[in-house]
Amino acid sequence: MQGPITSDPSVMKRQGASRSRTLDLLARGPARHRLPQKHSRAPESISLAEWIKFEEKVEKGGERWSKPHVATLSLHSLFELKTCIEKGTILLDLEASTLPQVVELITDSQIEIGQLKPELKDQVMYTLLRKHRHQTKKSNLRSLADIGKTVSSASRLFSNQDQNGSPATAHRNLTSNSLNDFSDQPDRDQLKNKLMKKLPRDAEASNVLVGGVDFLDTPFVAFVRLQQAAMLGGLTEVPVPTRFLFVLLGPKSKAKSYHEIGRAIATLMSDEVFHDIAYKAKDRQDLLAGIEEFLDEVIVLPPGEWDPDIRIEPPKSLPSSDKRKNQYNAGGGGDGPQMNGDTPGHDGGQGGGGGHGHVGEELMNTGKFCGGLILDIKRKLPFFASDFYDAIHIQSLSAILFIYLGTVTNAITFGGLLGDATENMQGVLESFLGTALTGAIFCLLGGQPLTILSSTGPVLVFERLLFNFSKDHDFDYLEFRLWIGLWSAFFCLVLVATDASSLVKYFTRFTEEGFSSLISFIFIYDAFKKMLKLAHYNPINADYDPNYVTMYDCRCMPPPDDGNMTGLYIDASAWINNADLSVNATWASLDKKQCVVYGGELIGPACGFVPDVTLMSFILFLGTYTCSMSLKKFKFSRFFPTTVRKLISDFAIILTIVIFCGVDAFVGVDTPKLIVPTEFKPTSPNRGWFVPPFGGNPWWVYLAASLPALLVTILVFMDQQITAVIVNRKEHKLKKGAGYHLDLFWVAILLIVCSFMGLPWYVAATVISIAHIDSLKMETQCSAPGEQPKFLGVREQRVTGVFVFVLTGLSVFMAPILKFIPMPVLYGVFLYMGVASLNGVQFLDRLQLLLMPAKHQPDLIYLRHVPQRRIHLFTFIQALCLALLWVLKSTVAAIIFPVMILALVAVRKAMDYIFSQQDLSYLDDVIPEKDKKKKEDEKRKKKQKKGSIDSEIDFPPEYPYNDKIPSIKISMDIMETEPMLGNKDKASDRPPSSFRDQHSPC
Repeated sequence: MQGPITSDPSVMKRQGASRSRTLDLLARGPARHRLPQKHSRAPESISLAEWIKFEEKVEKGGERWSKPHVATLSLHSLFELKTCIEKGTILLDLEASTLPQVVELITDSQIEIGQLKPELKDQVMYTLLRKHRHQTKKSNLRSLADIGKTVSSASRLFSNQDQNGSPATAHRNLTSNSLNDFSDQPDRDQLKNKLMKKLPRDAEASNVLVGGVDFLDTPFVAFVRLQQAAMLGGLTEVPVPTRFLFVLLGPKSKAKSYHEIGRAIATLMSDEVFHDIAYKAKDRQDLLAGIEEFLDEVIVLPPGEWDPDIRIEPPKSLPSSDKRKNQYNAGGGGDGPQMNGDTPGHDGGQGGGGGHGHVGEELMNTGKFCGGLILDIKRKLPFFASDFYDAIHIQSLSAILFIYLGTVTNAITFGGLLGDATENMQGVLESFLGTALTGAIFCLLGGQPLTILSSTGPVLVFERLLFNFSKDHDFDYLEFRLWIGLWSAFFCLVLVATDASSLVKYFTRFTEEGFSSLISFIFIYDAFKKMLKLAHYNPINADYDPNYVTMYDCRCMPPPDDGNMTGLYIDASAWINNADLSVNATWASLDKKQCVVYGGELIGPACGFVPDVTLMSFILFLGTYTCSMSLKKFKFSRFFPTTVRKLISDFAIILTIVIFCGVDAFVGVDTPKLIVPTEFKPTSPNRGWFVPPFGGNPWWVYLAASLPALLVTILVFMDQQITAVIVNRKEHKLKKGAGYHLDLFWVAILLIVCSFMGLPWYVAATVISIAHIDSLKMETQCSAPGEQPKFLGVREQRVTGVFVFVLTGLSVFMAPILKFIPMPVLYGVFLYMGVASLNGVQFLDRLQLLLMPAKHQPDLIYLRHVPQRRIHLFTFIQALCLALLWVLKSTVAAIIFPVMILALVAVRKAMDYIFSQQDLSYLDDVIPEKDKKKKEDEKRKKKQKKGSIDSEIDFPPEYPYNDKIPSIKISMDIMETEPMLGNKDKASDRPPSSFRDQHSPC
């Protein structure tokens, strides 16, 4: 800094920036921006803006913070900030624990290098140590009066310096007055600040103090990084330790420029890449290189085409900064910054099985007997204990209740259909028992406990065909079915032993979405089908005519063989048991129930009248679906605190069911209710709980059963593993790994158990499993204002699944409670589950593009890189396969349904000859090749050799600033692992820059 400095502190600004979490060390903290009130009688810093993630300003009225918005900076302020860093004082890893110590070290450093005159030290310290007033703490007349009594202004003290004594006396007066205003300890308002809920526990703050004073002729600039973050009392609005300080004081005439420079440094400190550099910078050059990197990513908006007063809303999803870090980690720059989200290298998207660069260890073929199964057990065993205590959360309760109701409804539905298809050889009770037994064992011991087992449509079709075949050939159905189950279990165990589950890596997004979309459409179709069936048995009174109301009548008439039209002859016991029946009762005096009991006949046009059961049922059905969708999205609304919104969203389905059960009870229409078995015994009296393996069929049937068992094996393998792939998708961020081999092993064991007990066969249910995943998704508890909560992953545990199936088994004893739940409400839950499982399916997004004009299509990554006609062709092929699967499911050919699902993999492979690999990398996961892992590893090694963030842009030799371009020499590995460095400020080897000297405030 040059030139003399005058005295008269009056105004000052304070801005702040925030630090985002870096690995496991530090987290972002609050930041404040301060300006004075011009009418104040004494100088104080006043909060004007804050950055936690986005900028928040104090509104002009000064009574509230603005909504968070994206900070918009002038390019001029960024260049001025760069000049300030070039010329100002840089103190890295400063050893200080209080604000007075920091300020004194800053001033001493500037005096030592000749940038500040010694006689101005007191005034600078006095200004920087004045009271800091925050937006949450309004000033009061008494405190201002006290300040006025203590010292009206610094200029008054200095103007009376000759009268009061020597400069030392003034120094003592200034210091004592400043320290009286400053406190190292957080006050009560800081501790009660609600902003603390938005911050992680290890938050740290960056404070920016800028302002104009009339005793300085040239700027006073300092950038400080403390060696240890320290609590600086009332400097921050919330009691978090401060790590960084940026100080800029200068002439009042340039206060507006200082304001913009403060906003610029605050915005940089809230940038993930720059603050990582700031934490590990070793000297001035590293900070300048960080600013250069930031400028490389800045997008300039031309003046006159955009209103700078418009506040830009924070985006719903923020782009990851990993691309910027990796770009420089790989050699810096390369082709320069990528604009508008373009990526130089595409990884093929995310999917369940393939396309992840190389195959994970869960899907590797070990070549050893049961090698994959052993690895699954070793992988899951260390997490077994945590699978229980990780479930200790209120969210688990909502997941249990939600999935329980879906599972019970599914068990009753499929149990009823099985009873119709097998003449009650398997019914609702068998469905309940099988669901509870297999589900509980699988969730307790399986490889992926988030998967829910259930009966499926293809299994139902197979059971119907098998029962009819057995009936036509006089076979014992249950014994024949037992041997098919044993053979199928044997084949599944062979697949487990030979690591056949590694074939799952060929299940790309094309196969996954085709299968999951089909199951979702089946759920939606069945929900409406059940409602139409309900309407058929309870027709709407469409022919009612009020003109003929006098003709509507219904009378109880005696049976045809009883000629007595008036007298009612009933034995004595009937009279005793029917105390409400009059002694002189006649047929005409009986009500409807009595008429039916005594064998009478109801005659008349009004006898078939029923209330509007159908209308009420559809109200409950559509109301349940609509309310479930609305409450599930309630956490994104603006009503109520975040905790309340989250709680309502977690319990959305349960609240909806309770609400519409109450509506049904209030209206009083006799809608169909949930019917649960009340006795624990087989549905058919002709069977027991154990199926004997011999004696009912010829011996050759035991061998012939292996042929249909092949179809069952394909069905079980495809249903189980495709669902497992969907559950284990990369976007679900599962931490405990998959267990494809272990899952199939337990499915095979449970096939044996169910076959011997005559219970239905169970495999993974796609829709219910996805619903289970959705109900256990976790998000950040503390997010910056304006920032959408980040998805953290899924609460991986075994408790919810085990409890769901235990409750399913106990449902027999809860029949008095469950009988109040209307079936239309549960059908509405079915509809919700089907629709909700379609969220995020790329296939549906591409279907919608068929109906959108190009100018209204969303900005999707594959629309940027793949011609639209190729996208539509890919969608058409996928829709054609889905339609073919639907037709097969609905006909007798449904028995080959699992084979056709397997054929989807072949169709996807054939598409390699229609589409280029570049197109498929955006539309679908690329099928992994044998040498893909090797190439990926070689590429990674090459990147590791270039271990620093350094620009490799080749400038021509005649480039005028070629020797002045700073580069970041901090290795990203060091930034992640190296502890804080204790370097003091280092003089830059860079020659002094004259850039913008004539115009820059710094």
